[in-house]
Amino acid sequence: MNKNEELIHKLYTSFQNKDFKAIRSCYHDEAIFADHAFPNLKGKEPSAMWQMLFGNNDQVKITFDSVQADDSKGQARWIAKYPFSQTGRNVINVIKASFEFKDGKIIQHVDDFDFNKWSRMAFGPIGFLIGWTPFFKKKIQKTAGERLVKYIEKHSEYQN
Repeated sequence: MNKNEELIHKLYTSFQNKDFKAIRSCYHDEAIFADHAFPNLKGKEPSAMWQMLFGNNDQVKITFDSVQADDSKGQARWIAKYPFSQTGRNVINVIKASFEFKDGKIIQHVDDFDFNKWSRMAFGPIGFLIGWTPFFKKKIQKTAGERLVKYIEKHSEYQN
């Protein structure tokens, strides 16, 4: 296993252990993160997002596999099982992660998953009816972004 594969393993093992200091240590100071809910996070925001999402939820279960990396890029598949905070509905989200590395850390992390499938699990009938629409996705992004801003305001370790 090379150093970047070890870094990906460290990231997901830290997710499993809710070791947010270790998660922060995996990301470069200029890190960029994107997924369907959080399309444009930078700097300390990705680490803050993980702590916001996983920190107080003892029901989150993370598994990962298919880790591959070279000197500049990497990928993994991970699965998050959790009750969605807004509805309590159980979600099993299968995610394909891609990474880019700089200075021995993650400089770019992009998570891709089936947003329509996720919205049906997370929101039930509403997700089935409108989860595929751009309006719904923008609403999720706006709500998630607002929650993250409030979270960072309350946690000095994430403020620049």
